[in-house]
Order: sequence, then structure tokens, then C-alpha cells
Amino acid sequence: MRVEIVAVGSELLLGQSVDTNSTVIAAHLAEAGIDCQFQVRVGDNVERIAMALRAALARADAVVVCGGLGPTQDDVTREAIAAVMGVELREDRDAAALVRAAFARRGRAMAASNLRQALVPVGASIIPQRLGTAPGLVCPVGDRVVYALPGVPRELEEMLERAVLPDLRRRAGSAAVILSRTLRTAGLAESVLAEILEPRFRALEASGPGAVTIAFLASGVEGIKVRLTVKAPNQVEAARALDAEEEEVRRLLGDAVFGVDDETMEAAVGKLLREGGRMLALAESFTGGLMASRVVALAGASEWFAGGVVTYASEAKRRVLEIEVDGVVSGRTAAAMAEAVRSLFGADVGLATTGVAGPDRLEGRLPGTAFVGIALDGEPAEALELSLPGDREQVRGLGTLSAFDALRRRLLTRARRTA
Repeated sequence: MRVEIVAVGSELLLGQSVDTNSTVIAAHLAEAGIDCQFQVRVGDNVERIAMALRAALARADAVVVCGGLGPTQDDVTREAIAAVMGVELREDRDAAALVRAAFARRGRAMAASNLRQALVPVGASIIPQRLGTAPGLVCPVGDRVVYALPGVPRELEEMLERAVLPDLRRRAGSAAVILSRTLRTAGLAESVLAEILEPRFRALEASGPGAVTIAFLASGVEGIKVRLTVKAPNQVEAARALDAEEEEVRRLLGDAVFGVDDETMEAAVGKLLREGGRMLALAESFTGGLMASRVVALAGASEWFAGGVVTYASEAKRRVLEIEVDGVVSGRTAAAMAEAVRSLFGADVGLATTGVAGPDRLEGRLPGTAFVGIALDGEPAEALELSLPGDREQVRGLGTLSAFDALRRRLLTRARRTA
């Protein structure tokens, strides 16, 4: 069973609204084990909607179209579906009664234009509305079907779960689930990840249908994501296949993997600190408090985060951290900041950042030049030099991720050494 999604609304094409409905539909289809290979957005135009539907029906067994079922002149999805079916629109008595009842429940007068929502292509059936006024539609087109759902998200999802998904499962004639798991990585470029995982790609392709698939998702300053997806008869078998493949990918990528699905880098660091009974202190310069902000956004951060300072100017580094600064952008300064903030807060770990966010050079250094200082468990502090790409905000974001990643790797190394 292949399903295509068509989202209707000129606002989607103009960038005035984000198409969250297609994401919701796709997620539900995946959970039901139904393949979705195309998603299309089209404006409020009868001819173009009809063109999109015909193209979708040529590729898929079913189409879920969302939006354009309201009472206004630009709500023309019904007209487009009727054109594709080659039939007329007629007012459906049951649909009209549901529209009137919806207004009556709210104690509101109903404008006559609202009965446009009761127009149904001849041969189609309605999906009764429970939350709003616009009924959904089930429209047969030969041996295929178009489901039309309102664009209001909660109305759409309720109809999708109640009517569309059960009908799709019945038409598919077999039960299945599609599950995905995302491994989050840092420190390796996408091309390097692809090269390392090439043997897995070849092995999985050779396994044939039912094998896990691997895809890469770039996520800006949050590292590269490796998405594992599998289609299986049930949740248990799907989870088992993902567990096995995750183990293989982790074996190949090692410490580059820092989390799964929504786990952030700072959460991964916090977990290691908590397990080791350590407290962290932060000294930030070019990251400007971004690191501390991300840490305190985590519930329970007080268990492992002592506090932090933003010492942006050289004088602040001297007065607050009591360190001598010959130059701001240096490994020596980063290491001194880390040791000083660790001592200032009585913490076990000090983590510091200093560098050039841009757009101009500083101390002769190019924008994106940065240093991370780490002082861990009383050992001499050390510094790591970074060369970060992008504009000012990207440099700050990548610097934050890279600093936490550097500490994470140090903590992992320490844990293995003492195990």
C-alpha cells in the first residue's frame, strides 16, 4: 500500500505557514506500516490541485489531501476532487445536518456560505466531523481512493485516526509497522560517516526487502544524524531489528555517537557527570552564555551543574577569574579559564570557551578560530583548538556543541581508564 500526501494552501507556498499536517500524517502512516514516498504542496487553485491529485494517483494506491475544505471562496479542494472523479458536487443531507448541528452546539448563527462544506462529489462518502464543521471525504477514483481532511490540525488528526488509517489498513490487507531510530553524532563530517558506514549499506542492500535502511540527516549546529528505519510485521520485530543495527552502527562509529532520537549533547554530558559523581562549572567568552543556557534547560541539571560565568572582555577574565590574559584567543587562556572556573565554584570539572565569533578578525585570528579548555579532576588543564565554519550564530552554536563533545570524550576516556 503506497500513500501520497497532498497539502493544499497558498500560504504554504508563500512561506506564511509551516506544513505540519504532512508531518503528522506521515508519522501516522509510518506507525501503521504504510509507505509514503511523495509529499506535495499546492496552492488554492482548482486546476493545480486536480493536477497534483492526478499525478499522485498515478504513483500511489491512495492519496491523503489536507486543507481547502472550509466555507470560503478559496476552499476549492472539493471542486478539484470532483474534477478528478469526473462527477458533480451535490449537497449531502447528512453533511449539511452535521454542519448545522455544529453551529447549534456553539449557540452561533450560521452563514449560508457554511453549507459549502456539505458539498460532496457524487459517489463519495463523508467522514463525520466531531470537532469542527467541515466533514472529511472518502472519494473512490477507479481502484484507488482520495481521502480529504480539513486543514485544522486537531480535526485532521482525529479523522485520520478514526477513519482514514483503519480504512487504509483494511485496503492493505496486511499488518505492518515502520519504525525509525535516529543516532546523533558529532565530530565527523557527513562524507566521513558515509565512508565508514559503506560496508553496512552494501550488507543491508544485499539482505533484500525487510532490511533496515540508513539515511543521513544534516541538522545545522547539532551534528549529523544517522536515521535507521525498518518495516516489520509488528513493533517487537521492528524494535529487535533496530537494536541489532544500532549495535552495528555504534561499533563502526564509536564515540562519535552521543545520543539517540531527541537526546542532546548536553544531556549526554550530564549523564556522564552524574554517573561519575562530578560537578561542572562553565567559563564562556565567545559562546556568551549559550552553554549554560542549554544546560539549565535540562531537568535535574542542578545534580551536576555548579554554575558558570560569562567573561567576555579581557578585563572580566582578569577580575572574575583572576587570570592573566596576554591574548584572548589562545589555548593558554582557555586552559586557564577552565582551571579558574573549576576552582571558583569548587567543581570537579571546568569547561571554558574563548575565540572569535566574527565577523571581524581578533588578535589576527580568523573568525571561527576558537579554543576549548578542560580542567578535569585536578589534572593539569588542557586546551583544544577549533576552526568553526559559518556566521556568528553558527560559530557560537558549533562552539557550544564542540566544547561539550570534547568534554564528553574526555569523560568517556576517563571512565574506560578507571573501569
